[in-house]
Amino acid sequence: MKVPVVDAVKGNIGQIELPLQFSEELHPDLIARAVLSIESKQRQPYGTDPMAGKRYSAKLSRRRRNFKGAYGIGISRIPRKTISRSGSRFNWVGALAPGTVGGRQAQPPKAEKIWVKKINKAENRKAIRSAISATVLPVIVKRRGHLVPKDYPFVAATSLEELDKTKSVVDALKKFGLESELVRVSTRKIRAGKGKNRNRRYIEKKGPLVVVSTGNCSLARSARNIVGVEVAVVDRLNAHLLAPGTVPGRLTLFTEAAIERLNKEKLFV
Repeated sequence: MKVPVVDAVKGNIGQIELPLQFSEELHPDLIARAVLSIESKQRQPYGTDPMAGKRYSAKLSRRRRNFKGAYGIGISRIPRKTISRSGSRFNWVGALAPGTVGGRQAQPPKAEKIWVKKINKAENRKAIRSAISATVLPVIVKRRGHLVPKDYPFVAATSLEELDKTKSVVDALKKFGLESELVRVSTRKIRAGKGKNRNRRYIEKKGPLVVVSTGNCSLARSARNIVGVEVAVVDRLNAHLLAPGTVPGRLTLFTEAAIERLNKEKLFV
């Protein structure tokens, strides 16, 4: 499959043959597994204190002929703690059991639970290839909600990686026909619920993903303040970047140098 190479200043400057990674069959179920595997590693383990609901000052004996015992009193066998006493007579209240006030939880969450979901290396590489191939299918990209230009898909010239000003990057993306896409991702809404108090007040949309050949390029720094736009190095691509939320078809812009490296090093094959 051949696609045009577009320069932000000169326009269409030629064509390039896409490598075999772009010819992988679409596997949404495999992509979803790879994305969930990455997200599972980002989860914070949580759990209750193992001693929660078990701290009480006096223990009630359940043995016959024992001091502070409940034998022969005619009460249920719920674990109790001593509140007061008068001679050999005690006043108790239920404790420790899940059905009592202040008692422990019946099935509390445990911090030692393993959240990580594993995936085979071959399956993960196949999922990445499948997500890459979905980025050049306009039908799939539009279905995801992106506003793509008429000449999509295309490859950006390597000169895009040399832009060192944020304004220059925005102007270049607009010349590529992504102005309406930038407007779409610039709108954000306030999150519902308590997440507003947990450093995630706004819900932002996923915009274009720019894939570059190296992490030392100027674009990696100059484009990081553009809302919705992400920059990724070609050898560090994963299913979470290419298919956020397990939905394939993210609007992705590869540079010419990134395509050449993808083909030369046979990445994800």
